[in-house]
Amino acid sequence: MNRTTLSLIGAATALAAVTGVASLTGGSPDDAGPATKAATRLPVQRSTLLCPAPSSSEVSSTTYTAYTPKRAGAGGKSGTAELLPAQSPPDEVSAPDAGSGGKKGGQASQGDDKPVLPLKAPGKPVTTDTDRSDAPALIGTADGPLAPGWAVQQTTRIDAGSGRGLLGTACTAPDTDFWFPGASTDQDRQDFVHLTNPDDSAAEVDLKLYGPSGRLKSATDESITVPARSTVPVLLSTLTDQRVANVSLHVTARTGRVGAAVQAVDQKLGSDWLPASAAPSTSVALPGIPADATSARLVVFAPGSNDADLKVRLAGPTSSITPAGHESLHIKSGMTTAIDLGDVTKGEPGSLLLTPEGGEGAATPVVAALRVTRGEGSDQETAFIPATGRIDRSATAADNRAKGSTLSLVAPGATAKVRVTASAGSDGGSPVSKTYEVKGGTSMAMPPPRPASGKGQYAVTVERLSGGPVHASRMLALPQGGIPMFTIQPLPDDRGTVVVPEADQELSLLNDD
Repeated sequence: MNRTTLSLIGAATALAAVTGVASLTGGSPDDAGPATKAATRLPVQRSTLLCPAPSSSEVSSTTYTAYTPKRAGAGGKSGTAELLPAQSPPDEVSAPDAGSGGKKGGQASQGDDKPVLPLKAPGKPVTTDTDRSDAPALIGTADGPLAPGWAVQQTTRIDAGSGRGLLGTACTAPDTDFWFPGASTDQDRQDFVHLTNPDDSAAEVDLKLYGPSGRLKSATDESITVPARSTVPVLLSTLTDQRVANVSLHVTARTGRVGAAVQAVDQKLGSDWLPASAAPSTSVALPGIPADATSARLVVFAPGSNDADLKVRLAGPTSSITPAGHESLHIKSGMTTAIDLGDVTKGEPGSLLLTPEGGEGAATPVVAALRVTRGEGSDQETAFIPATGRIDRSATAADNRAKGSTLSLVAPGATAKVRVTASAGSDGGSPVSKTYEVKGGTSMAMPPPRPASGKGQYAVTVERLSGGPVHASRMLALPQGGIPMFTIQPLPDDRGTVVVPEADQELSLLNDD
């Protein structure tokens, strides 16, 4: 959920002061009406990102990577982009380690508030590492030329214990509404939702869980207070006495705004971050199922008052097919539906597409996520692919390595043309760009370009140039000790621009007496 309307309010205000009232839109330029086409699209002037506390494990290490692409027209000659530690609510205890069985907690003491990962200029990523077990959640802002497309990636490796695995998440903009299909309150899972408040007043947040029979009965107050500039992790199984393997979590802020992310810990299958699904939509794309996935579980929820009937397609390298035994899917309103797709990709990379059975006219919006497993036996590892919004202009994955990165692209409709750019490395090198054509109804997976003579981490930016909608994700695989550790991050549009209508030049009426 990148760069929501709320996160662009500051940009709109600044632009409106000069050029008139700004229209904030995430739509494609091809969808723009006459009024919009006459307007000017300008880079945002300020962005906010929130990163959850990575882990309280004593055997974890976390890498942060920040990056802003170079963008023509970005205002100002200089800007700032940095993150500061979130504070600890004084009446809370330390957040429990993944798998420790704790209930609720605030964050451990953070010490001094030194800026983390300050970015000096667009075009080159910066990185930092920590192995602190009390590493904080982070609240960040970027302005000027560093704001448009600003991306921060948090990658954590936990070497042992029930939470072992590679956990990755892209730090996200604050918002007021999130859906997390694919969460769990089962005894084999310990899922924490991390709520971070970037503002100077407290936020009131409601948490609601929905299982296969509807709303789960609450065992406690579902309302959570998140103090100003603080973070609060909540163990989902403390919200209900019902133990359900597949649930959909709805996070809504009644006052204020928050960042929300779910840390999912499986006692046998490792752990990862479950990103929020894209906003409810009648057609859904879940890009980037690895070729060697040994199993995939699809979880879908229809938040409205109507049931949903969906066609299920797997977009592969050359065409789209219907997975055997899963031609269609009926989703009852207010109830979570989960299906096991097995090794659906059959050795080829692919992306899952969900479209309405009866056409768009009778369609019901849904949210969805995939839990993907790689490996066998005790050497299994999981990651999540949420429904991912389309890239209208550009999107970035900040943390890529010389080995282990795979970029996935899918064009659900018409053929799309994209440009993929590898930035300079954090320790040197120069950018490299390649152009790809993704045929309609197909999915493409490949190692992204690497910077020339590059060293260190680098960013990958995907720009849609022409054609139909395109959706993307990035997989980072860092195997260890026979375990295929990996994490997958969606790449929704970075919403780094706003549409500003041309100011009315005819002001004579305003001067009439």
